Amino acid sequence: MSVKSCEKLEKSTVALTVEVSAADFEAAVEKAYRKQRGSIRMPGFRPGKAPRKMIERMYGEAIFYEEAVNAALPDAYGAAVKEKELQVVGYPQVELLEVGKEGFSFKATVAVYPQVTLGQYKGIEAPKAEVKVLAADVNARLKEMADRNSRMVSVERKVKKGDVANIDFEGFMDGVPFDGGKSDNFDLEIGSGQFVPGFEDQIIGMEIGEEKDLDITFPEDYHADLAGKSVVFHVKVNAVKVKETPALDDEFAKDVSEFDTLAELKKDVKAKLTEEREEAGKRAFEDIVMSKVADGIQADIPDAMVEDQAQRFVDNFRMQIQSQGIPYDQYMKMTGMDEEKLLADAKGPALGQVRMELAINAIVKAENLEASDEDVEAEYAKMASQYNMDVENVKKYMDDAVVRGQVVRTKAIDLAVASAVAVKPEDVKTEEPKAEEPAAEEPKPEK
Repeated sequence: MSVKSCEKLEKSTVALTVEVSAADFEAAVEKAYRKQRGSIRMPGFRPGKAPRKMIERMYGEAIFYEEAVNAALPDAYGAAVKEKELQVVGYPQVELLEVGKEGFSFKATVAVYPQVTLGQYKGIEAPKAEVKVLAADVNARLKEMADRNSRMVSVERKVKKGDVANIDFEGFMDGVPFDGGKSDNFDLEIGSGQFVPGFEDQIIGMEIGEEKDLDITFPEDYHADLAGKSVVFHVKVNAVKVKETPALDDEFAKDVSEFDTLAELKKDVKAKLTEEREEAGKRAFEDIVMSKVADGIQADIPDAMVEDQAQRFVDNFRMQIQSQGIPYDQYMKMTGMDEEKLLADAKGPALGQVRMELAINAIVKAENLEASDEDVEAEYAKMASQYNMDVENVKKYMDDAVVRGQVVRTKAIDLAVASAVAVKPEDVKTEEPKAEEPAAEEPKPEK
């Protein structure tokens, strides 16, 4: 193998022209012959016994070339990448140039990790709001706690807005039941908007045991089978239930916490809200700082990096949907979405994430950051505590290189954030581009 040229193209892409020698290609052809000879029929020879020369004379000397090229090309490409010390990103596009007894040559075009020039990453100004927890915030959290500890109580009256009606229903289109339109003993909160417009409103005023036909027209943007269609739902009210919420008093505090009085519970709630908001403010500050660092880099980012990140976003989204017990295909049909649109929509955020990772790696390089064995052990201990696992078990599931990478990544972020300057949100200045110097155009996702 010899690399004839390594041409740099735009968007951090290179084109490698590689030649494979006659000797190396001959060895690949011989392997191809041994692999394929059992399936080639030759008059006068048992399967697999025909000499290579006779097969080539009958079918042409190129009969084994395709198999030989397919076998030899990956190794030749890998050797070329190693020789030129390329940090490739994604898979190459390969063009076969010549093939014959003298060997073969090919052109491989592949994206490589871009050269990154850091902008400012120390002393960045970013807004950070002062943390305040008001009495109204504490009361709102207590109300949430009371709602979680509420119970449903049956009442003997007509359905009102806000009630939970237990109903049987079945939908008919032109007098015929349709799929997905039937359920028994379904608890529906009236006014929640859980069902199609008009359904819940028509249940208001119904009595327990009453049956009624509801005329419903599905919205035009509903999924294809029912979009814009007029149907009839036959509904029966089985029960009416209301939410009974406990009073906010000392007894409530005893029931939901380790405290004996409501005053103690309020104090604890305020402390926890303060801690939550301080942590949220810290994360928001960190996000703004690192976004500014990412925006400040200069890099010719290859499309492959953005496309790979977009695909990861979509894959993660698919797993989240499935983890909720919803079949992914069914969800896509119900929402009228398709994977092509998801990928297109993901490219903008994907570009931002790629810029972020490039910036972090550039800081690691600029500051010569490393992860010591002590750092790695501390990270393992942190993960063990977080997941309530033994440290040794965590080590079985987490690759050491991945953990080291995470440690170094965190150090880079901490370095930039520690040097950042927090300012009040109202003091943040926004610079408008001058008329004679239009603002640089944001990178646009591929269509």
